Amino acid sequence: MSEFKSGFIAIVGRPNVGKSSLLNRLVGQKIAIISPKPQTTRNTIRGILHGDNYQIVFIDTPGIHNPENKLGEAMQKNAYQGLRDNDAILYLVDAKPFLDETDLELIKRLKACKCKIFLGINKIDLLADKSAIDRIIMMYLEHLEFQAVVPISVREDKNIEHLLKEITEVLEPGPAYFPEDTVTDQPERAIIAEVVREKIMLYTKEEIPYSVIVVTEDLKKNSETGQMQARIQIYGERESQKGIIIGKHGAMLKKIGTAARKDLNAIFDNKFHLELWVKIKKDWRKSIADLKNFGFYE
Repeated sequence: MSEFKSGFIAIVGRPNVGKSSLLNRLVGQKIAIISPKPQTTRNTIRGILHGDNYQIVFIDTPGIHNPENKLGEAMQKNAYQGLRDNDAILYLVDAKPFLDETDLELIKRLKACKCKIFLGINKIDLLADKSAIDRIIMMYLEHLEFQAVVPISVREDKNIEHLLKEITEVLEPGPAYFPEDTVTDQPERAIIAEVVREKIMLYTKEEIPYSVIVVTEDLKKNSETGQMQARIQIYGERESQKGIIIGKHGAMLKKIGTAARKDLNAIFDNKFHLELWVKIKKDWRKSIADLKNFGFYE
């Protein structure tokens, strides 16, 4: 029997390149929320993949962007921390034919890393001209050497197994850091809150999705039915947002709760009852004290 191997692999890149979708695909379960809106991921999320003779801990990081407030600065800090203290880095990019200043800054930071770096070029299914893939690969190779370069499509599940094979080949002998039945180190309360926030991201518009923070304030199991009961607090920044999140006659809040409950039932294989409340915490994204309370700063 071959020697057991393990490693920590950080997934880094810009917002909306598919990092969270790829993480969910790799571990075979939804553990990171996704939406079409950029900057959906706010915290570092670990997903654990168990193989016959290996264990990989993938770390999903917030998208690299230009921060506009203290929350953005905290997210940027979390993202750049993903470049340190890992066995390898998976740099995930869109299949686009150009690089801008943000791309070049991230590449500059990657050059300073001492670990192996993989390049995943996602969304190749959107390329009308498939020959463009070669030009995109050469564009990145002009700036940085990679352990391997793999064009992929998370949406169409294309070349994901090839990417995984490339990563497993560089794993070093090591222990299993998590039990076999563990797919994430996120607490239940954090997962529940994030699923609710995902639905807010999907169903609300303009500034609302970025202005809310969701906290699971209470979680318990009904001793008679076994049903999970969660009290969820949704914080907005301005009074005008409260009515939008609740909606006319509570319609929006009900829509958010129904969609979140459906996902949570599947994730935890149990029935959920969600009690959603909306409060206002003025300008929380600009407050270091509030961000510390919400866990963005130590």
